[in-house]
Amino acid sequence: MNPVILPVFQRAIHLGPLVIHFYALAYIIALLIGWRLVLNLVARDPLAATPAQVDDFLTWATLGIILGGRIGYVLFYQPVFFYHHPARVFAVWDGGMSFHGGFLGVTIAILWFCRRQNMNPFRFADRIAVAVPIGLFLGRCANFINGELWGRPAPAWFPLAMVYPAAGPLPRYPSELIEACLEGVLLFIILFTAVQSDKIRRRTGTLTGIFVLGYGIARIIGECFREPDWFLGFLPFGTTMGQVLSIPMVIGGSIILWFAWRQKV
Repeated sequence: MNPVILPVFQRAIHLGPLVIHFYALAYIIALLIGWRLVLNLVARDPLAATPAQVDDFLTWATLGIILGGRIGYVLFYQPVFFYHHPARVFAVWDGGMSFHGGFLGVTIAILWFCRRQNMNPFRFADRIAVAVPIGLFLGRCANFINGELWGRPAPAWFPLAMVYPAAGPLPRYPSELIEACLEGVLLFIILFTAVQSDKIRRRTGTLTGIFVLGYGIARIIGECFREPDWFLGFLPFGTTMGQVLSIPMVIGGSIILWFAWRQKV
């Protein structure tokens, strides 16, 4: 089977001075869908938040994702480059967002928001966790459409190999779609199924733990098909930065689950 040559698109909408990229469109759609889903989930017993509080948190979540994602990319991936070119830190239109940074940003936003609102942060985070894979799925699809974050060279027997114009003539794994299926589809199915259980919802922190642990595992697996960033390459023991940053999530998610299931409900 001949590999598919991937056409590259950068702009979803271009009307005069108005330019919206696919990645930005993915953020917008994910936030809107996630907002509607969380509105439904927080109302389930035990009550996690009011509709007004969910509406207010949408702004906090957006800031956490954007600021955390960008700062995480700067610190985790190219600190030396941005140290010498500090003005480039703000050039988010050139790309460069870190999920792990965005995760930390939203975590801080949840803790801060819940403290101000006198809410249980884990109960609120449990409902938000169910919606996060929607954004992960759409973000990876945008990566694929943009022809970025491509996979490693694929063996001849692999039936779904792709040729990325910016990566040369070698057929490669469609790593963005693999990660979209693992981090997005599979993780969402697990979380959406789990949130239907009254017992799981009452064990505060369980859904948060499932997400953190599940994402860590999914990212570590997905990185096995993804070409490392050219400016980093492989790290010790053949790992990638994405895998290294996901190890604490596996550990942290396991700890959260352990404490959640020690609760008496």
